[in-house]
Amino acid sequence: MIERGRTLYSVTCSACHGVDARGGQLGGPNLLRSQLVLADQDGEAIVPVIQGGRPDKGMPPMPINTADAKALATFLHSLLAAAGRQGSPPPVDIPPPDVLVGDATAGQSFFAAKCTTCHSATGDLQGIAARVPDAKTLQNLWVSGGAAAGRGGRGGRGRGSSAPQVTVTVTLPSGEKAEGQLRRIDDFIVTLVQADGTERSFRREGERPKVDIHDPLQGHRDLLAIYTEKDMHDVTAYLVTLK
Repeated sequence: MIERGRTLYSVTCSACHGVDARGGQLGGPNLLRSQLVLADQDGEAIVPVIQGGRPDKGMPPMPINTADAKALATFLHSLLAAAGRQGSPPPVDIPPPDVLVGDATAGQSFFAAKCTTCHSATGDLQGIAARVPDAKTLQNLWVSGGAAAGRGGRGGRGRGSSAPQVTVTVTLPSGEKAEGQLRRIDDFIVTLVQADGTERSFRREGERPKVDIHDPLQGHRDLLAIYTEKDMHDVTAYLVTLK
């Protein structure tokens, strides 16, 4: 559950709150000093904020289910536990959990049904287990789609992210098109950065202008609401065979 929460955090939260939850480049607060996080026991305080957001503080609601929100809360508690407190005894060296507990055959079936539209065991993923020999790292990599940071706002990415960039095509009523990296989008405006580095913004009024967003990681985001803990371990067990 902690590993699932860690992956969800990297995809949805780290751009604002930082990869270590101590605050990020988009202005999110330090979660390890948050009174709400410190007072939470089992997600009863954190989950409503994740799902409902804090619009008055610039935090949008996250479109994830309760189980995933609780996994995020569990991950945050694991960070607090690892940090320790002043005067606490030294941490015990506990071996990390083994993630290779899945069924490789079931994982191959899941991969064939859900992943082959974009990936191939004999193409882009050939030798993936040799390139990423640590099973835990491999699991985090495929679940997140290789994202290094979460999304900022409703579609924008934090500057400096090494994750695949979200692009957008804006088609004006006149037929003119503008394309580039998506910087920001909400109900009122869309901002993009063109290939030459210039930034353009367009006012939105309902469906005008037409906005087409192209997110390379959308398939992975969609799977977050579909696969189970077993699916994650099964696919990982299959991927480690691709050497």
